[in-house]
Amino acid sequence: MVPSVATCLGLMEEYGMLAHIRSHSIMVARVTEVLVDKFKGLGLQLDLDLALAGALLHDIAKTPCLETGCDHARVGGDICRRHGFDEIVSIVAGHVLLDHDGTGPLREKDLVYYADKRVNHDHVVSLEMRLAYIMERYAANDSRRQAAIMINFAKCRRLEQHLFRDLDFQPAEIADLVTAGKSQVQL
Repeated sequence: MVPSVATCLGLMEEYGMLAHIRSHSIMVARVTEVLVDKFKGLGLQLDLDLALAGALLHDIAKTPCLETGCDHARVGGDICRRHGFDEIVSIVAGHVLLDHDGTGPLREKDLVYYADKRVNHDHVVSLEMRLAYIMERYAANDSRRQAAIMINFAKCRRLEQHLFRDLDFQPAEIADLVTAGKSQVQL
């Protein structure tokens, strides 16, 4: 079952999602919504409800994991599974490390992953700005972690090229499209 937007918002409350993580997740959902709509306009078979639910719940376990140090993506996938939302488990569990090679068909999971990497707190930013934040926040003075993040962001750049090869706008225009468009999800 794919949870509705209202159900996702309720789960954010149930799991004590901090306000800034909630705002981030809502903005990730709005960026995802723009991307899904644009790709559907090109004839791709993407499920907007699936993508929105995955985006809204991608950080469902972030708040408790901030305290315990657990893997929030894995724990978030477990939470979704416990609630019977099997369709979004791979989106939530896979939003940190990209498993797309930059050439295959696009999935909702790929769009949520990309949207997450374009949103810093609740602002749409470039990949370079998000990378700088992630490096400072999660990898300061840890060369092994820095190398892993750099590899992941190289994959993300390839995904960005793949995404925008067929779209009629550029990555820098996403923020304007999010602001200008109507959304099922509001901050």
